[in-house]
Amino acid sequence: MASDRCRFSHNQYVYTLGESMPCTLLDPRTTPAMPWKNGGGSTLQLAIAPNGASLEDFAWRISSAQVAVDGAFSCFPGIDRSLALLTGNGLHLQRSDGRTETLHGTGAIAVFGGEETISAYLTDGPVTDLNLMTRRGAWQHELQLLRLQGERMLENDAEAMLLWNVDGQAMHCQLPGGDVQHLAPHQGILLENEQGHVGIMSGQPSLLYVGWLRKG
Repeated sequence: MASDRCRFSHNQYVYTLGESMPCTLLDPRTTPAMPWKNGGGSTLQLAIAPNGASLEDFAWRISSAQVAVDGAFSCFPGIDRSLALLTGNGLHLQRSDGRTETLHGTGAIAVFGGEETISAYLTDGPVTDLNLMTRRGAWQHELQLLRLQGERMLENDAEAMLLWNVDGQAMHCQLPGGDVQHLAPHQGILLENEQGHVGIMSGQPSLLYVGWLRKG
């Protein structure tokens, strides 16, 4: 049973249990799709700050999109981005300086400015990505892929922390306050203002994306 300190989002409604809300469950199956900024596809906006912000004035944003055709990325001036693959056989990024970068499911992460002109080309069929964005000068972020089996302790010193179970088995996350949250495959947990040690427990080899979003 979920702790009464966790907030769960279902479709466009938010159900709050208890008074304190240190974590939010992020589930792509119940997140409405919205069009890309450039109109070339759709994305699942998993979390945004401040609540109700638009694509022009957000402080930070976490999203996931399916890329089914080749094309250019949307332009986000003043935004720092990190992009990783959750599913699919690979995505080639043609950078504005002529470099080509390839993302795949084994942990490559692309870091770039939102104003950079980038074109994406599919390796072999559609892919699903995970995208972190922060407004430069006000927020910054870091994204890592961890390979887990057994128990792992993570340090959280950020205002917001993302835990995303890429595949494999369900995980259990022990929050700094002592609550334990279940994290199914292909779901995430967002911790807000919950600094301290976070324990991750996985009985089988698993992949976990960890994102830290910090002010400054």
